[in-house]
Amino acid sequence: MVSGDAYQEDEVPGQVKGGDMARRSETRKVTVAHAPGLHARPCLAIVNTVRRFQSEVTICNGDKVANAAEILEIMSLGVPQGTEVTLHAKGPDALEAIDTLEKLFVDNFGFES
Repeated sequence: MVSGDAYQEDEVPGQVKGGDMARRSETRKVTVAHAPGLHARPCLAIVNTVRRFQSEVTICNGDKVANAAEILEIMSLGVPQGTEVTLHAKGPDALEAIDTLEKLFVDNFGFES
């Protein structure tokens, strides 16, 4: 089961109201349900998904942070099944990026259960 409740959505402090949304930020926690955890194939799926967006996306496992556009950084997090990770996106399409990544986690990265 994957949890995916949004718990933060804001603009960078000092942004002019009515200005473009280029600095939007979105953060969400998800749980890795995939039995082997985040190994090469799920990490590649994450990278391929993230690269479709303009926003900068990171994945956090405890105090470790990885650029979600870099497969080796994600793999270095060492995320086993059942671990809750935090997804963070900052940029013009942050909400769409996080929503799409959450769906990827929920859908078990396209693998059968």
